[in-house]
Amino acid sequence: MKPEIFIRMQAEVGATERQISAVEKLLSEGCTVPFIARYRKEAHGNLDEVAIGKIQERLAYYTELEARKDTILKSIAEQNKLTPELEAKIVGCYQKSALEDLYQPYKPKRRTRAQIAKEKGFEPLSEALWSGDDAAAAAASEEDLQYARDIIAERIADMANVRGHVRQLFATKSMVKSEVATPKPAEPTKFEQYYDFSESIASIPSHRYLAIRRGQKEGVLWVKLELDKEMALESIMPLVAKESPALEKRGECERQISLAAEDAYKRLLAPSCEVDVTVEKKMEADRAAVDVFAENLRHLLLAPPLGEKAVLAIDPGIRTGCKVAMMDSTGKYLGKTVIFPQQNPQEAAKTIALIVNKYRPEAIAVGNGTAGRETEAFAVQTLKKLKEQHPEIPTPMVVSVSESGASVYSASEIARKEFPDLDLTVRGAISIGRRLQDPLAELVKIDPKAIGVGQYQHDVHQPLLGAKLDEVVVSCVNGVGVELNTASAPLLERVSGVGASLAKAIVEWRNENGKFTSREDLKKVKGLGAKAFEQCAGFLRIRGAENPLDSSAVHPERYALVNKMASDLGVELRELVGNQAAAAKIDVKNYITNEVGEPTLRDIISELAKPGRDPRSKFEPPKFREDVTKIEDVREGMTLEGVVTNVTAFGAFVDIGVHQDGLVHLSELSDNFVTDPASVVKAGDKLKVTVIGVDVARQRISLSAKTNPLVGAARAKTQGGGVAPREPRRPRTTFSPASGGGFSCNPFANL
Repeated sequence: MKPEIFIRMQAEVGATERQISAVEKLLSEGCTVPFIARYRKEAHGNLDEVAIGKIQERLAYYTELEARKDTILKSIAEQNKLTPELEAKIVGCYQKSALEDLYQPYKPKRRTRAQIAKEKGFEPLSEALWSGDDAAAAAASEEDLQYARDIIAERIADMANVRGHVRQLFATKSMVKSEVATPKPAEPTKFEQYYDFSESIASIPSHRYLAIRRGQKEGVLWVKLELDKEMALESIMPLVAKESPALEKRGECERQISLAAEDAYKRLLAPSCEVDVTVEKKMEADRAAVDVFAENLRHLLLAPPLGEKAVLAIDPGIRTGCKVAMMDSTGKYLGKTVIFPQQNPQEAAKTIALIVNKYRPEAIAVGNGTAGRETEAFAVQTLKKLKEQHPEIPTPMVVSVSESGASVYSASEIARKEFPDLDLTVRGAISIGRRLQDPLAELVKIDPKAIGVGQYQHDVHQPLLGAKLDEVVVSCVNGVGVELNTASAPLLERVSGVGASLAKAIVEWRNENGKFTSREDLKKVKGLGAKAFEQCAGFLRIRGAENPLDSSAVHPERYALVNKMASDLGVELRELVGNQAAAAKIDVKNYITNEVGEPTLRDIISELAKPGRDPRSKFEPPKFREDVTKIEDVREGMTLEGVVTNVTAFGAFVDIGVHQDGLVHLSELSDNFVTDPASVVKAGDKLKVTVIGVDVARQRISLSAKTNPLVGAARAKTQGGGVAPREPRRPRTTFSPASGGGFSCNPFANL
C-alpha cells in the first residue's frame, strides 16, 4: 500500500502505521483475524479483533480503489484525454465517489442531448457562450441556443466540484419526504405515521429510514428527497463562474449559462445526486442495522450453556401434540415420542415420568413457541407429582428455550445429514434441547438471519449482513474454543483456518480412526497442511489428552516454552497445568524474547491457571410468573421478570413468558437519559419490567424498566412472533429409543 494510504488509515482505524503494516502482512500470509488477535499480539501491538477487522475492511476498500484508479486512467488514456493535471487528481483521490466524479466527463454515455447537439455542429456556439461572446449569442436563434445550452448543461453536470457540491447538499440539507401512496390502503397499516412525514436526511435514525424504505418497497409509501432548488442553484453558480468567463459580466451569455445551469441541476444533477445519496443513506442505515443484529447475535451465541448434562426436550404443539426427544450429556440423541398434554394429560404425564425415571435428565427444555408456557406448566406439575410419589428420583429443572430457527434447522440439509431417518418435527425438538446444552454449538447450524434477533434484517444489503454475521459467528466460536472429538462439521468449519471441506475431512477422519488423542493427530487429516494447523490448533481442544496443553488455549508453537517454565519451577508439566499457585510464580520477564512478548506470556500464564476455561457466564434459568402464560393474563401495572431477546436502535424486546415479546422503548429503559439501548441492556440479560400497556387485539405489550414507570404511558410498537406449522402426527404414547425397541407408559406407582 502507498504511504499516503497508511497515513489516512491511521486516523480511520486508530492504529499506528506499524500496526497497520503488521496486520496487512499477516493477512497477506493467510492468517485469520481470530488467530492474529490471539496469537500474534507482539506483531501488531495487542490490537483486538474489532480493530483488526476494521483494518482488514479499510485495506480492502483501498485495494479496490487503487484497482479502480488503474481502470479509469487506462480508459481516459485510450481516449487521448489524460493530462498530467488530471492524472495527478486521479492518483491523489482517496474517496470512491470523488473518483467517479473525476471520471464522469470521460465515461462512455448513452446518446445524450448534448451529444446530439454536438453532432449537429453546435459545439462552437456553446464554446462562444461559455467564453462570453454576446455577439454570437445575439446572432443565434432560440433553437440554436437550446442546442448550445444542452452541451453546456452536460458540461456543468460533469464538473467534479459541482457534482460533489450538489451531492453534499443532498446529504446534509435535503429532507426525507414520505406520503401515502395512491390509492390509499383501505385497512390500517404499520406505516400510518409516515403517511405525511418529513425529516432531515442528516439526522433521521437508521431504523426510521429503513421503516420508510420498507413502506416504499411494499407500495404503501411514496418517498423522495426534497432540496431547496433556489438555494442549490445559487450555491452552484460561483463554482461555474470559476470556469466560465461569461459569468464575470452581465449579458446574454450570462443568461444562457444560467439557464443551462438550471437545466443541468434539474435534469442531470438533482436526480443523479438524489440516487447517490439515497443509496449511501441506505448503506449507512444497513450498516447500523447490521451492527445491531451482530451485537444481538454475539450475546445470543455466547449465552450461558447448561453444559454436559442430559436433557429431555419438548417442542410444544396443540393439535399435533408435543414432540419429545431425549439427549444424553454429550447431545447424543437417544429416542423420541409424542405426548398430548391438553387432550390426554394423564397419559402424557405418565410418559414424561417414565422417561425421567429411566434417563434421569438434569433439565427439561421446553420450546417457547405456541403453547410453550402451558407445556412448561404441565412439565412442572408432572415433576411435582412425581417427586411426591417417588422422592428418590432426581427432579430436573424445567427451562423455557427460544425455538427461533428450530424449524429452519429441522428442514435443513445439515439436519437431514445428522438425522436422515427422523421426521423434521423431531429434529426441531432435538435442536431445542441441544441449544440449552450449548447454544453456540447448536446455533451455528442455523442461518443467523433465521434466529430472529435482527432489525429489518430482510431489508438490508444481504452480502453485508451475511459477511458481518459470519464474522461474529467465527469470533464467538474461536473465542470459546471447540472440543475436537465431539464438534459437528458446521461448528468445526467456523474454526480459524478450517472451512467446510476441512471440517468434513476432520469428521471423516474421526469416524474412521476414532478420537483424536493429540493436536498432532490433526496433521494426519487429508488436506490439513502446516498453515491450516497453525491457524486452527490453538482453538481446538482435546479433553483428557495425554498432553494437558492439548485441552488448553496454549498454541502448540509455545509448548516448548511452557515445558521450560515447568522445568524452571521444578515441576512436571501435568502438575503445572491447572495449578494457579504454580502459575502465579512464573516471572514473565524471564521468558521475553524477540518472538514472544509480555502480552502472549500473560495469556499463557492465565491459561495455565485455568486451562480451557469457558468464557461464558454461569447458566441461570429465567423465572417467569406461573400465573402469566398468555397475553390475556398480562395486566397494566404488573411487575415481571423477563429475558431480553432483541436490542434495536429504538428499544429492547423482552420475553415475559407469554409467547409475545414486549417492547421496552428507548425512553423506558432507564431512569437516566439513554441514547443507545445497547449501552444499557444486551440480548440474554434478565430484566425486571413493569407492564405499562397491553393491546390484546394487536398483540402488543409495552414495558418499562424504570423504577417508577407511568402505567398507561405512550405506547410503543412491538413485534409479533410465531412458529412454522408442524406436520400432522398420529397420536402415540410409546417412547422409541434410538437404539431400537421401546416400552409402554406405566403409572407412577409402577416406576
